[in-house]
Amino acid sequence: MEIILRQDYERLGKTGDVVKVKPGFARNFLIPKGIAYLATESNKKRLENDLKQQTWRQAKDKKLAEELAKKLESVSCTITVQVGEEDKLFGSVTSQNIAEALKAQGYEVDKRKIQLEEPIKSLGIYSVPVKLHSEVEATVKVWVVKE
Repeated sequence: MEIILRQDYERLGKTGDVVKVKPGFARNFLIPKGIAYLATESNKKRLENDLKQQTWRQAKDKKLAEELAKKLESVSCTITVQVGEEDKLFGSVTSQNIAEALKAQGYEVDKRKIQLEEPIKSLGIYSVPVKLHSEVEATVKVWVVKE
């Protein structure tokens, strides 16, 4: 049975590929899950339209991410923390803290997009990368100062 893949599937192929699979696999798994269509002319046109919409959406998302990246490059956020002897932090500064500081300044950034390798555990100035889109990354300057 020939099908058209609507999305990438690891063992079969990429979006838009026409592949042959066993009828039971197509009927019972791929088509009900929305991974594939039957390979008919109308479904080929339907997939072409879906791909156009998807590329348009991705271009729009990338443009918005680039605009936000330009704004974030000029932003620096200050996070005040409690310190003990020898300027050791109580706890650490995480991506959640940075996201809250950015939100206070009016920038809505998901904490999962902040690429902090490990929590910040000392005072100082840090450049933290923020991955806004698969192709767009911005750097935010974070100042960690004592209270």
